[in-house]
Amino acid sequence: MQATLAEAALAPLHGDVPVGALIVDAQQLELARAHNRREVDADPTAHAELLALRAAAARRGHWRLDDCTLYVTLEPCAMCAGAMVNARLGRLVFGALDPKAGAIVSLYQLARDPRLNHRFESSSGCCAAESVELLQSFFRALRARGEK
Repeated sequence: MQATLAEAALAPLHGDVPVGALIVDAQQLELARAHNRREVDADPTAHAELLALRAAAARRGHWRLDDCTLYVTLEPCAMCAGAMVNARLGRLVFGALDPKAGAIVSLYQLARDPRLNHRFESSSGCCAAESVELLQSFFRALRARGEK
């Protein structure tokens, strides 16, 4: 999770919300890491998790990531959780809960929904305080500049 926090810290350098993601395979080999790039790429889908999933699949040469673990600083949204289901992700570890958009625990439970064609393990709270502090610092700075 320390690597995801370091990755998340890169996002505010270009105006993005500090969320970082890292994917490792079963042997703990790093396949991909990414941070939010919505602002800099002008892409509403450029969430850290999606960018990391795309890069990991490209590196492996196939889309199935069933033996992989994705680490991310913030609870994934519905779009990202849906991509994890479609990637057949093996496991998710995340830091902070997201009561406004979280789709793993907070608003929805997409990782374990029996109606979907794939379910994956998930755990929360890893480095949660550090993840929350990154987010709060970012939004405090935005408010201080008078931005939304």
